[in-house]
Order: sequence, then structure tokens, then C-alpha cells
Amino acid sequence: MPMLGSDMEAGTLVEWLKRPGDAVARGDIIAVVDTQKGAIEIEVFEDGVLEQIVVQPGAKVPVGTVLAHIRGTGTSAAAATPAAPAPHVTKPSPPPPSTRARVTPMARKLAADLGVDLARVTGTGSGGAITHEDVQRAAQATPAAPVDRAAAMRSAIAAAMARSKRDIPHYYLSTTIDMSAALAWLRAGNETRPMTERLLPAVLLIKAVALALRDVPELNGHWIDGAFRPGSGVHIGCAISLRGGGLVSPALHDADRSALPALMRSFQDLVARARAGALRSSELADPTITVSNLGDQGVDSAFAIINPPQVAIVGFGSIASRPWAAGDRIEARPLVTATLSADHRATDGHRGGMLLTAVDRWLQTPEKL
Repeated sequence: MPMLGSDMEAGTLVEWLKRPGDAVARGDIIAVVDTQKGAIEIEVFEDGVLEQIVVQPGAKVPVGTVLAHIRGTGTSAAAATPAAPAPHVTKPSPPPPSTRARVTPMARKLAADLGVDLARVTGTGSGGAITHEDVQRAAQATPAAPVDRAAAMRSAIAAAMARSKRDIPHYYLSTTIDMSAALAWLRAGNETRPMTERLLPAVLLIKAVALALRDVPELNGHWIDGAFRPGSGVHIGCAISLRGGGLVSPALHDADRSALPALMRSFQDLVARARAGALRSSELADPTITVSNLGDQGVDSAFAIINPPQVAIVGFGSIASRPWAAGDRIEARPLVTATLSADHRATDGHRGGMLLTAVDRWLQTPEKL
């Protein structure tokens, strides 16, 4: 059972998408787990064969519990890892049928919210897929008390943030950035793009942070076991508010290496899947830093709380026209306030200041983003 956030202690296995004997490859979705953040797709991280399923659907198990054994490519069955003892589980459901229908992301999220057992739902979609309407019909036929997921998520967020403020010695910095060059470049470029492919200022901010982290890598990673561990890449966690309340911060992987159009598509896809309850396990476990953008709420500045085990979070307020000293003149310029909340165990204000300065520098040369 993966840890899909610092606040996660356990998860409920919803369904297996592979059976014993099936070949699996790195990146394949092998199972679905229900957490306080919704139904999360669990990925495979090596090629091989699903040797044995240890935990059955319906079982709630602690983080770190073995869910299944995968025999690596080139390893004989006799040399495979021996079966682990059955883990302690809570409220297991009957074993799954031998064949499982596909489930649409919206249907999976609705089933989790309404407490509907997908193993007992007949799919009417293409190829027997279980649809949103199938789950609704099943819920009406067997009424169940809906899960108050918003309250559960709020409680989990409260616990994680309280622990962050208690355990992490935060320091805070801010700077004001002139967005004139970035917005002028963005407008000119968007005029040549189809409406569906136009870029948003938020993507420029994310890319600027990603590139700035190359200059200050001490802010890109995790504080684990009393030491800083650099991130394997620049994986920007994007704070996304959910329609039912609460928020998640899934990762845009390797944001520093993504071209702006690709980053825009990835960002839009991430937001859509986060709100549909269709995120992958790596997207919740991999962020090496978080960016929180509250500009669309009219907020001037946002001093956020670090999401452990990360060591920093960057906040952006709204881009608004304000007075700006340009040489010996005062002009109205589009300005944004960028803030940094960082872990004093990993860095100090000097390095934090370098990060914000680098973000500003990249936004003054948007053609290089």
C-alpha cells in the first residue's frame, strides 16, 4: 500500500485490474485504492508477471502492507519472493469474480462516495464497462449511507498541516515580479494559437519555478530521516481545489524539461483527472515541491504551509495592475507577488532568496521558458 501523501495512514483496496499470471510493465495500472483523497490508480514500477495477490478488494490495510508479489522479468517462479503472511485487514469484502469489468473514472468516484460495491454492479457501457448511470442505479436499488469525503479530507488536511507547522521550522520570503514582458509575450503567442491550445499565465509561473530549481536544487526534494534527499527530477506539485471541498497536489513530472504547450496540456489533464477522482499513485507520491496559485481568487499574496516531506512551497497571488518604479517614473504595471515558505533545516534565507530571484529572472525572458 503506497503512501499517497504525508497524511495517509491506510487505504482500502477497491479492485484489481490484473490477475495472477498476467504480464505487467512499468507504468501499467494494476489496482485501484480508495483513500481520503478519492479513488487512486496504483501503478507498476517494474516489468514482470503478477505472481500472487495478497490483499483482496474491500480490505483496508496500513501504508506499507504488501498488496501483491510481482516476479521480475527473467526470474523463475521458484525464485520468486515467498508469500507473505496475510496482513491485518478491516472489513474485507467477498473475493472478487475472476473477470472484472472496466470502470469509468467518474463511476469509480461515485461508487466510492455512495458506498456502492463495484463487484456487484452490472456494466452497460461499451464492452461491459461500468458507467456513472450504472452506479446510480445500483445505489438506488441498495441504498447506502454516502461517505462524507469532504469532511474526511478536511480532517486529513488539518492533521497534516498541524504536523507540518509543529515539526518544520518554516521561514518566509516574498518578492514582487513585473509581469509586463511575460504577458506581452504570452498575448503575442496566443494570437497565433487555436483557442484550445492557448497558454495560461499559470503555466509560465510553474515553468519559471521549475527552471529556477535547477539553480537552487536544495529546495527541490524531501526531508527524510533527519536529512535532505534531492528529488529524482523536478516534479511540481500543483495545488488543485476539488469541487466537493478540500484539495490535492498531484505532480507535473519533469516540469523543467517540458515545453510550454506540452506543460499546458499536462496541467489541464491533471486538473480534470483530479476533480474526476482519476489520479495515479505516482502523481500524489512524487511531488518534490508544491506551487499554490490563488490568483484567480483575487488574493494579493499567499504564504502557504509546507507539504511534508517536501521542504518548500511557492505561492502566487493575482496578477494586477499596480504602481511600479520604472527608472525615474511611476507607471502602472501588471505585478504578481511570489512567496516562498521553506524548511530552515534544509536551507536558509539566502538560498531561498536566490530561488525567488531566479523565478523573476526567468519571467523577464519568457521566450526562454
